[in-house]
Parts: sequence; C-alpha cells; structure tokens
Amino acid sequence: MSIQITIPTGAAPLFLGALAMIGVGMITAPSKGLQETSMDQQAALQVPYGATSDSNSQMIAVTGVDRTGASVLYLVDTQAKQLAVYQASGGTASSTGLKLIGARRLDLDLQLYGFNDKSEYSYRDLEKQFNKSGADE
Repeated sequence: MSIQITIPTGAAPLFLGALAMIGVGMITAPSKGLQETSMDQQAALQVPYGATSDSNSQMIAVTGVDRTGASVLYLVDTQAKQLAVYQASGGTASSTGLKLIGARRLDLDLQLYGFNDKSEYSYRDLEKQFNKSGADE
C-alpha cells in the first residue's frame, strides 16, 4: 500500500519550511530522558522545549517534541479543512525517519457543539442562558 501526499502549490514552501523546523528541532533539542542529581540521586525528567509555528493563507504548521523525544509536525490545511500529523526521529541510520502519524478532515469536527468537553457549562446550556437574558442581541 502506498500513501500519496498532495501539497497545494502555495503551501509547498510552508511544508518544506516546517520540515526544516523539525530537523532543526532534532539538532537543537535538549537531551531527553532521566538525569540523576548528585545530591539526592533522585531522577528528574527534562521537559523538551522549542515548539514553533508558522502559517500562510492556506496552511498552519506547528512543530514540537512528543513524550518520546521525537519531533512532531502538525499541518492544518485551512482551505481543505484537513489535518496531518508527522513524527520525525533522528539517531542511527536505522532509527532515522519521517512517519505520517495520522490525518483527518476537520470540516465536520468544526461543526460540533462539543465533544469530550469537560467545561462547567455545555454550549447548549450557555446558549439557553444567553437567550433567556437577551444577551444574544
């Protein structure tokens, strides 16, 4: 099975730039993992940093580092309402790579009033309150 990725013409520079941001992130990211302190020999987890983002009229690109230390790229095509997530890992020749983690159309997601919403008030409850108080005018 082969996967074909189509990138809109105007988005190609942004996509390539985002991939470059991932590459720089892998080079400049701090060392990951557990590190012992000499005083009390307790292990402390180092938190990765270096998330970046960029956008143009067609795409939003966000990079970061996941819990495994791999670089992650989120691409949102704002015109096609599509999301794609990639993971890039460095290291030895056998562990280096770029992997498509997932992709999804967002158009129906963006029409939901709520999903896994743990807010104090649901959208519908707030809407009723606003309509009752006349605040919707």
